[in-house]
Amino acid sequence: MTKNTTNTTYTKKGAADGTAQEGARVMGTVLVTSGTGKTGRRVAERLAALGVPVRAGSRAGEVPFDWQDESGWAAALDGTEAAYVAYYPDLAVPGAAGAMAAFGRVAAASGLRRVVLLSGRGEPQAAVAEEALRGACGEVELTVVRSAFFAQNFSEGALLDSVLGGELVFPAGSTAEPFLDIDDLADVVVAALTEDGHAGAVYELTGPRSLTFEEAAAELGRAAGRPVRYVPVSGPAYAEVLEGFGVFGPEAGFLAELFATLLDGHNSATTDDVKGVLGREAKEFTAFTREAAQDGAWHG
Repeated sequence: MTKNTTNTTYTKKGAADGTAQEGARVMGTVLVTSGTGKTGRRVAERLAALGVPVRAGSRAGEVPFDWQDESGWAAALDGTEAAYVAYYPDLAVPGAAGAMAAFGRVAAASGLRRVVLLSGRGEPQAAVAEEALRGACGEVELTVVRSAFFAQNFSEGALLDSVLGGELVFPAGSTAEPFLDIDDLADVVVAALTEDGHAGAVYELTGPRSLTFEEAAAELGRAAGRPVRYVPVSGPAYAEVLEGFGVFGPEAGFLAELFATLLDGHNSATTDDVKGVLGREAKEFTAFTREAAQDGAWHG
């Protein structure tokens, strides 16, 4: 895939020796949407560690925030300076662009200064949603972070049960993917939220090496201490697998089609945007598997 021409890479002062966040500008309150999710939780923890006031929004949390209920957005944004936007379930779903436009209008009206948006790499419909937010948020600074496939999907996400069961069933064929560690994503998001110089940037984040799912399964098996084999399936067949796990029919079909579309090879190339923002290399997939195993991810 050719990187988006709007992508701008920034090297932060102090990044070369890993001290970039130590000089982060102290900010006002940051709203973290989907604050209990895989990425939101990590972003909130890092902000709190920097002494930045955090407002973690979720449907059932202390700060109510529901992407299906716009009525609570203004209250969640009231008094905040920045926001991390992670739209559920995905920016490519029907209705996401409308939600982004609505959020942008509320954000602009609230006086928000900065937004960092999580997006999908190589997703045309997600790019439409990005533009909807960009067009609606006016003077609000917007940074877009487009992510490769999360490595943590194997350790705490939808594919955890597959790894535990020894069969990684997925519609990826022999396509290679540069799996991204979510900790790297969270570090980039926090940098964009707390440092100047990221306004208008579009970062495409990947790991440093592309692996096929067969190669990933082998590494997962070595780290987990049990055989894990990759079983390629078609998109429709994977939709049936998802339905077997209780995913509602239309959602299962959408997700299967999305995965098959994303894993057709156009996202296989790596980028150096993690290093450009943080001043260090992105985490290797092998390092992720070792750390996840040490943390007990596959002891089930």
